[in-house]
Amino acid sequence: MDFKGRDIIDINDFSKEELLYILKSAKKFDPAFAKKDRSNYTIAQGKIAATLFFEQSTRTEQSFKSAAQKIGMGIIGFNDPHSTSIHKGESFSDTIRIMDAYADVLIIRHPKVGSAKEAADLAQIPVINAGDGPNQHPTQTILDLYTMMKEAGKLDGIIVALMGDLKYGRTVHALSLALSHFKVKQIFISHPTLRMPDEFLQVLDKRGVEYEEFDVLPEDLKADFVYQTRIQKERFKDLNEYKKIKDKFILDASFKKYLDRGVKLMHPLPRVNEIDSVLDAHPNAIYFEQARNGLYIREALLTLILGRI
Repeated sequence: MDFKGRDIIDINDFSKEELLYILKSAKKFDPAFAKKDRSNYTIAQGKIAATLFFEQSTRTEQSFKSAAQKIGMGIIGFNDPHSTSIHKGESFSDTIRIMDAYADVLIIRHPKVGSAKEAADLAQIPVINAGDGPNQHPTQTILDLYTMMKEAGKLDGIIVALMGDLKYGRTVHALSLALSHFKVKQIFISHPTLRMPDEFLQVLDKRGVEYEEFDVLPEDLKADFVYQTRIQKERFKDLNEYKKIKDKFILDASFKKYLDRGVKLMHPLPRVNEIDSVLDAHPNAIYFEQARNGLYIREALLTLILGRI
């Protein structure tokens, strides 16, 4: 498959075959699979990545920078718009056009929905969406798929429970749609006011996906993965409603019995209080390994869109 010059904007732009190709390519950079170190600093030597972070980030920004450097790219960009000409009033479009002249790929994170697509329409070079507000974060979705495939050895036939804020969470929306390409049973666990929106359930229905909904964590939960998310306080118009819900889905030491059964616990991070750190040491609490896998996915994607793989 030819990904050279391609924008990475929306997870819905990718077919099942394309997703599998990206996952296969990431294995070439993962020490768990690679026979030799492909992060040899020469694959993309001479190329420049511009990281334009209009919004704060830890994992996404740093893993993209690490991935770029590991394949030999130089890095320019910013993570504080106030330190740039944007602070003087420069428009978003002018900033994109300027950075387009200085780099070979733009990696953009912005709080506004549609900003990455707007940047892709303006730029002559490939654009990677590193998160456009509550809308899309495709590399997060792909690293989530990779983590599941790596842990289970497959995607077809697994059972995935998505838990927490299913109404507003962009990660669970995109992951649910991506998983619908495979034979994956999905389980949704949330407060009734935060259930998975009907628009996504309708897509699952059309694709013949098996799913169940619960408003509490089932005692007899049968799942390969639980994907926990935080309750997003900033989305609530009534803080009293948030206070009623916020502690309903905290995973504490009692969740260890699920981990002992073989359920693997994931989280896109950052976490607030929804996973007690007492679970961190359990081998089936894999959220930090999940974050590490983002490095291999981003190395693969940068290499693919530069035509170096």
